Amino acid sequence: MQTTLPDGASCAAATRDAVAALFPILQGQGYQIVGPTLRDGAITCDVLEKFAELPAGWTDEQSPGRYRLKKRDDSAMFGYNVGPQGWKRYLHPPELKMFEGTRDGESFCILKSPPPPVKRAFFGVRPCELVAIERQDRIFLSDRYLDPGYRANRQNALIIAVNCTQSAGTCFCTAMHTGPEAHSGFDLCLTELAARGVFLIESGSQTGAELLAQIDHRAPTPEEMAAADEAIDHAARNIERTLNTEGLRDLLFESFEHPRWDHVAARCLSCANCTLVCPTCFCTTVEDVTDVTGNHAERWRKWDSCFTDSFSYIHGGSVRLSVKSRYRQWLTHKLAAWVDQFGTSGCVGCGRCITWCPGRIDITEEVAALRGAEPVRSGS
Repeated sequence: MQTTLPDGASCAAATRDAVAALFPILQGQGYQIVGPTLRDGAITCDVLEKFAELPAGWTDEQSPGRYRLKKRDDSAMFGYNVGPQGWKRYLHPPELKMFEGTRDGESFCILKSPPPPVKRAFFGVRPCELVAIERQDRIFLSDRYLDPGYRANRQNALIIAVNCTQSAGTCFCTAMHTGPEAHSGFDLCLTELAARGVFLIESGSQTGAELLAQIDHRAPTPEEMAAADEAIDHAARNIERTLNTEGLRDLLFESFEHPRWDHVAARCLSCANCTLVCPTCFCTTVEDVTDVTGNHAERWRKWDSCFTDSFSYIHGGSVRLSVKSRYRQWLTHKLAAWVDQFGTSGCVGCGRCITWCPGRIDITEEVAALRGAEPVRSGS
């Protein structure tokens, strides 16, 4: 934490009530607020109307193939880790109508009807998720083919991040250098000091600085700054998993016939959970539909996964028929080929793919096995 950040950005302290005042301010500026809340036995992202809808006093327990909610001993607003849903579904939605067409007699007219852009304020984005958004920006905004839908959603998004003060059993963000502290990519960033009833707030943009100026705040005390640093350090120290990235690209490309692929294939269900919860996976398919009269047609883009039988289908059949080949494709692309394509790894260490895998497959263990080593746990 810094009392003064580059470019004149600042760090302030504010009470919970002051932070709650951001909700009506943002709504008054036309933003739809999206943030974490309790839904169906998990902490998921949804549209929020008020600050009280945040999951105060709740935490989560995560391990391979297991997720459980648990009450905390305090009323911390952000005392949990990442849930099954990320911000990708609002920037790169699961379903998007690309265009529609109508037939009138002998003529057929293509109608491009993109949905109107929605101003959204993402409230409670974790540091690893900021990096995931940055990496999707690289794919959809900086590659050869710009995605206009993603650009519209991204341009209308305001980000209020939250530094992590605890870690989940499946996190390994420290190995990927993506957390537990946010350094860029946000308009405002909060660090919650639940025991003191205070938030430290950093502004990372002019928009963020203007928002901060509209709520009651003061300069943080040295004790509060030290407490924030210690809370973030505590989260880092308690991360149990790690992933050795040294030479990882070459290792994966050279391990095409490694027997470990057979071992993991025996456990993988090809359910695609890992790709659906991943904040960076971006594969899609296109589906054309018509009404029963044949006079109206629509083209939809929908999320797809490299774990489905049809994903690698070309004329004559699918290229990757076995579970082994599909898992190998996913892991090798995520951690190796992604580097060649986009200059970074496709993994941010959020651990979602470990938590939500019904086969309890752990990506960090798979990499360690390919290296011929036992998986490393922090402190062991």
